[in-house]
Amino acid sequence: MKYARLTKEQFDELHAEFASFLATQAIDRKEWEELKINKPEVAEQELDVFSDLIWEGVLGRAEYLEHFSKSHIFLFHCFDTYIKSIVLKTFSPEVDFLTKEGLQWLSDNMFTDNIEMKVGKKVFTEERNSSIFELIKQGAFLSDGQLFNQINTIIES
Repeated sequence: MKYARLTKEQFDELHAEFASFLATQAIDRKEWEELKINKPEVAEQELDVFSDLIWEGVLGRAEYLEHFSKSHIFLFHCFDTYIKSIVLKTFSPEVDFLTKEGLQWLSDNMFTDNIEMKVGKKVFTEERNSSIFELIKQGAFLSDGQLFNQINTIIES
């Protein structure tokens, strides 16, 4: 597997897509049930191939990622050959960016000495989608880019 197997919940959400995928493999419902019982290793392979196909599509369309921790916010804008990042760090130990109050504090203190802001750019050294998947495994999630763009606009002005 290149990425990770989808969860049961994800497979449930993608039931129709999985059925279409099996149809392209000339596997109907009855054959699928038989595969799961008589050749579970083949069924497992089909689940893995489908999972990788879904991940490949999602990662290929990924444009923005965010990762929040108690004291840091990592914002990413993904391009074809590189990724741009904005990292915000608080110096105030009582602040927690995982709470609504912490985010309000950030808004109020964005350009004070209580916040360290770093901007970076990194060229992908491995395949783009694999690099993005690594960020997701570390806790990043896909976003609409609104926060990245708001902060980036302020930085550039």
